[in-house]
Amino acid sequence: MKVQGRVTRIAISGTGLYVPPDRITNIELVEAYNEYVRAHNAAHQADIDAGRMHAQLKSSDEFIHKASGIRNRHVVAKNGMLDPEIMCPRLPERPVDEIALSAEMGIAAAKQALESAGRRPEDIDGVICAASIFQRPYPQIAIEIQNALGIQGFGYDMMAGCSSATFALQSAADMVAQGHARAILCINPEINTMHLNLRDRETHFIFGDAATACLLEPAQGADGANAWEMVSTRLKSVYSNNIRNDFGSMNRFDPSTQFNDDKLITQKGRKVFKEVVPMVAEFMQEHLAQQNIMPSQLKRLWLHQANINMNRLIATKVLGREPTQTEAPNVLEEFGNTSSAGSIVAFHLHNSDLAKGDLGHLCSFGAGYTAGSIILRKLH
Repeated sequence: MKVQGRVTRIAISGTGLYVPPDRITNIELVEAYNEYVRAHNAAHQADIDAGRMHAQLKSSDEFIHKASGIRNRHVVAKNGMLDPEIMCPRLPERPVDEIALSAEMGIAAAKQALESAGRRPEDIDGVICAASIFQRPYPQIAIEIQNALGIQGFGYDMMAGCSSATFALQSAADMVAQGHARAILCINPEINTMHLNLRDRETHFIFGDAATACLLEPAQGADGANAWEMVSTRLKSVYSNNIRNDFGSMNRFDPSTQFNDDKLITQKGRKVFKEVVPMVAEFMQEHLAQQNIMPSQLKRLWLHQANINMNRLIATKVLGREPTQTEAPNVLEEFGNTSSAGSIVAFHLHNSDLAKGDLGHLCSFGAGYTAGSIILRKLH
């Protein structure tokens, strides 16, 4: 989808990032996973020897880092994740009169974004909470955040897989440009460990938890020291079953499958890599061409933090050469894949060194498939 002719130029005037204090290294994760594999294979040795079952393979730090670029990840609850008999985060359920964990994380990121932009809650008219997974369907997390911050106006949740952040940014930009809101907070509270299968060798290491926030307002009034004009935005979706999560309220209709592995995230990694890389690279190139911008004019690429090899190949296709670490910063080593928050984490941490007028390209991609492309120009 192509957006043209906005009434008002729009800027990201401030960003924020919240990272949970609990941190898990590859070494810790592998130790727990391999103990689970040892116990599983021992318990099913007869079936394995008879060919009725395949032995599960162990993992390693070297395998994980080579396959993904990840060394660490931050999580909301380390407790339980490293216990081979549990392998799931363990947190007590909060009473309904306490703030939800997703909202708490989002508020922390939002406050940073407000401070960065020099704005107060009374300057904001809307909250869009966008993530790949939510801890509940209603009341919506965005409205809970809106209420906690004291924002008058509206709030709603939206989901678009790992592109949720960019889809929200375009939606917010269009509303502000058309005068439906003075400013909107786009918040991405990604608790990915909610749907992470720690007993799946292909995915157990991928995800971390984080929350990001961006404040959008008219560029003319964006006085923050690190404001960026949204030059152009585009969205794309192509149906694919290769990244899937079948968790939902209808699961209880069939108790025999209610807790099957497909109720957590599953993906066919090789197919995703093969299909998404060319799709995203062409999508970004087409967007740049539509705006008459040469790839050589870009000072930085902020890509979805999914996989270091995928990101390197996409950046190479877009730029026509291997990118430097500065040109395409990667935050996977410390944070892992934080789903829709990932490209915003990279943007938040790696944009302040650029100069007025510099161009950058922020792009997300993920389950759906979905992709969101935003071309940015530094204002000050």
